[in-house]
Amino acid sequence: MANENGKRMNTNEKDERQVKLMKNDANISLQTSIMQNMRKNSTISVILKSKNEKSEEKLKIALDESDDIMMAATPEIPEIQSQLDFYGLPKKVKELLETNQGITKLYAWQDECLRSPAICNRRNMILCLPTSGGKTVIAEILILKELLRHNCDALLVLPFVSIVQEKVREMSPLAVNLDFNVEEYAGSKGGFPPKKKRNRRTVYIATIEKAHSLVNSLIELERLKEIGLLVVDEFHMVGDGEHRGATLENTITKVKFMQHGIQIIGMSATLGNTNDVQKFLNAEIYAGNFRPVELKEYIKLEDNLMEIDPKPVAKEEKFIFIKKCQFQMSNNSKTTDPDQISGLVLEVVPENSCLVFCPTKKTPKMSQRSFQKECPKSLSSEENGSICKILQFTIPYGVAYHHSGLTMDERRHLEEAYSSGVLCCLACTSTLAAGVNLPAKRVILRSPYIANEFLTLSKYKQMVGRAGRTGIDTSGESILIIQPRDRNKVYLNLFNSKDENRLTSSLHNNTKGVKSLILSLVGLKITKTINDIDRFLSMTLLEVQKESFNVDMIGLRTEAIKDLIKINLIKASYDNNDRRIENALLSVTELGRAAFKGSIVVDIVDRLYKDLTTGLNGLVLHNHLHLLFLVTPYEAVRNVRLRPDIFQEKYMKLGCEDTDVATNIGIPVSHVTAVACGKSFSDMTVIERFYATLILYDLWRGKSVWDVANDFELHRGTIQQLLTSAIGFASCVFHFCQELTQFWAYNALLEKFVKQFSYCVSVELVPLMELPSVKRGRANLLYKNGYRTVQDVANGKVNELVRVVPFMPRKVATEIIAAAQMLIIEKAKDLQDEADDLVEGLNS
Repeated sequence: MANENGKRMNTNEKDERQVKLMKNDANISLQTSIMQNMRKNSTISVILKSKNEKSEEKLKIALDESDDIMMAATPEIPEIQSQLDFYGLPKKVKELLETNQGITKLYAWQDECLRSPAICNRRNMILCLPTSGGKTVIAEILILKELLRHNCDALLVLPFVSIVQEKVREMSPLAVNLDFNVEEYAGSKGGFPPKKKRNRRTVYIATIEKAHSLVNSLIELERLKEIGLLVVDEFHMVGDGEHRGATLENTITKVKFMQHGIQIIGMSATLGNTNDVQKFLNAEIYAGNFRPVELKEYIKLEDNLMEIDPKPVAKEEKFIFIKKCQFQMSNNSKTTDPDQISGLVLEVVPENSCLVFCPTKKTPKMSQRSFQKECPKSLSSEENGSICKILQFTIPYGVAYHHSGLTMDERRHLEEAYSSGVLCCLACTSTLAAGVNLPAKRVILRSPYIANEFLTLSKYKQMVGRAGRTGIDTSGESILIIQPRDRNKVYLNLFNSKDENRLTSSLHNNTKGVKSLILSLVGLKITKTINDIDRFLSMTLLEVQKESFNVDMIGLRTEAIKDLIKINLIKASYDNNDRRIENALLSVTELGRAAFKGSIVVDIVDRLYKDLTTGLNGLVLHNHLHLLFLVTPYEAVRNVRLRPDIFQEKYMKLGCEDTDVATNIGIPVSHVTAVACGKSFSDMTVIERFYATLILYDLWRGKSVWDVANDFELHRGTIQQLLTSAIGFASCVFHFCQELTQFWAYNALLEKFVKQFSYCVSVELVPLMELPSVKRGRANLLYKNGYRTVQDVANGKVNELVRVVPFMPRKVATEIIAAAQMLIIEKAKDLQDEADDLVEGLNS
C-alpha cells in the first residue's frame, strides 16, 4: 500500500543558494538581536460600534476595507467542487493532501476506519495505534468533513503550544484553498468568546487549558452547538495526574453533558485500560499494531547486540544474540563513551538520521560532544545572534542536542534543521518523543531510566515509535542500552508487561480538581443543585473508576462544595428551614465568577484578590515593573531558585522608581540586605516572586533570553518557561479583573500590556508575531527586508522569503505565506460580517 505520509524533504531538492550558505557559514547562529527605533507598523483597524448616527459612514468604510483586503489576498479561493468522491469530501481535498502532505493513497486500515459504521454514524471513537501509524490523517479528514460537509466547527486539542503552532501552520494552506478558518488558541492567542462567523466554519486548534476556556465561553453563550467534532490527540493526557489531566477530563465531560451530539475522537499510541475509556466516552475502540515502516527492536548489553523476539517460546529466547559491537575508538573515546554510542550513531549517519534519547538534560550535551568528532557532515544552522559554544562546535558536523533547557526558538530551529536534513543526529531527552514529529532511521535509548525513574512501557513505545521514516525507510531500528543489573527488570517491565498505559482519572488525587470543576459548573449555570452536580459527576472517568480508587463520590463533592462556600466562591440559598446542603440552590459569588472566568486556580484566588486590592492603593505606573509583579505566577517560586547574591546585585542596580515598587509590595532595601546575609523571613513568597519578576523585567526591557540567563545563572529554557507561564497568567488576571468592577483600572492597563508582553518585542513587530513559526528573530529579519505587515507576507513569494530569512525550509516558507493569506482573508470576512450586521441594524 503506497503512502507518502510525512514524506521527508529530499536534500537534492533544496535551494542551491541555501545549501551553499549552510556550508560556508562558520559563524553559526539561532537568534537575531532586537531591532530598535523602527517605525510603527500601520495595520488596518476598523472599529464598528452599535447603530448610531454614523452607521452609513462606518458601513462604507467597512466595505471598502473589506474589498481592499480581499483583493490583496492571494491566491484567489476556488469554489469547492460539488463531487463528493473522497470519503464524502470534494476531490479537491484529495489533491491538496497530496500536494501539501504527500499523501497519495491511504493505508488499508485508514480506509476501513473512515468507512466504519461508527465514523459514518458519527459515534465517538478512540484510535489506539502506534506512533507514526497514521492517526493524524484520520483526524484531519474528519475535521475537513465536519467543516465542509456538516457545516459545523471543529475543535482539535493538542498537548503543547509548539504542536499547536505547527498544526496551525500545516493547516493554513488547506484553509486558504477550501475557505475555512484556522484559529490558534495557545499561550496568549485566542479570544473568548470566539467571533461568530456568518458563512464559513472554523477549526479551533488549542492547548488543553485554552480548549477548556473555549468550551466554557461557548457554553455560557449557548453556542456550544456550533461545534460538531472534538478531536483529542494524546488522549492519555487525561491521566496526566496534574492539573492538566483534570482540566482535560472536565472539558470532555462538559461536552458530553451538554448533549449537543458532538462527536468525540480520541487518539493515543498506548492505552492499557480501554474498557474504562470506552465506558467514559461511550465510544468504539479502533485498535491495531499497524506501522507503515517495520520496527526492529534491539537491546545492547555490554558489547552484545541482541534483537527482541516479540513472540518468544520461553523467557530465555526473548533476546536473540546478533553480534558483538566492536568499533574502532581511541582510548580517550573509550573512556568518555563506554557504551559506544558514537559507533552506533556512525553506522547510520550521515546518510541517514539518528535520535539519541538521554535520561537527563546534562546527558545530551555530553553525548553530542563524545561522538561529534566522528561525524564528517559539515553543516550550519540559521540566523545571526547568540548560540551556545557546544552547539557552535557540533552543528557543523550535523549534530545537536535538544532539551527543555533550550529556548522554544532554538528548539524550533533545530527541529526544522533536522527535518530538512541539515542535522543528521539529535541527542535529546524523552520530551522530544511527545513533541513534534521527528522520525529517524535509528533511535538509541542510552538508559532504561528517565532521571531516577525506571522507564514505563508507554514512554518506551513513544520513543522507539520515532524509528522509521515513512516514504524513505523500509524499516526502523531501536537500540536500548542496558546494564547487567537491569536485565531482568527490563524484561519484566518493558517486554513482558501487559499494563501498557493505564489511564486513570486525575480528579481523585485531591479535591482541588473537583472544586475547580464544581465552581465552573455553578458559574456556567450548568448545575444549580446537588442533584445536578451528582448527575454531572456520574459522567466523569472518575465515576467509572471510583471502585478501583475506593472513592466516596458523595463525600468528595460535599467536601468540595463546603470549601467553596467557606472561601466565598459560591453561596447556598434555601427555600425553607431545612439547611442541609443537599437542599441548597447554588450560585457563584462575584469573586467566584471572576475566578472561573479567569481560570484562576481555587487555592490562589484569595491571595490574588488581596494583591490586586493592595495594588490599587499604591500602584506605581512610572514603568511596568509593578504590573509585571502582579502577573508573575505564584508557582514561579518553585521553578526559579532565589540566589541572594544575584538578588542583591540586581536590586542595587534598580532606579528610584523601581525601588518604589519593591517598597510598596513590602520589600524595603533592609530586607534585601538581610536576605543577602542569609536571613530568612516568615513569608519569603513575596521576595521570591519579586526575584522572578526581575527576570521578566529584564526581558520586557529588551534583554535577550541569553543575557538574562547568564545574569541569573539559569537555563535559557527555564527563563522562557517562566515567560510563557507569566504570559498565560497575565491573560488569566486580565479576565479575572474584567468581572470585578473595583478593578476597572486594571482592565484598561492590562488589555494592551498583555499582548505586548506576549511577545516582548517593540510594538512594530507585534503584527508579524501573529504568524506561526515567526518569533522575534524572524520578525526582525522580515521587517528589515520590507515585510512589515501580515499583508506584505501574504503577498510574498516563497523564493524571496527563503532568501531574506536564511535557511528557512521552503515548506515552512510556503506555510507561513499561506497562514498570512488566511489571516488577511479572515480579517476581510470579519469586516464584511460586521458590515452586514450594520445593514441589518439599519433595516430593523
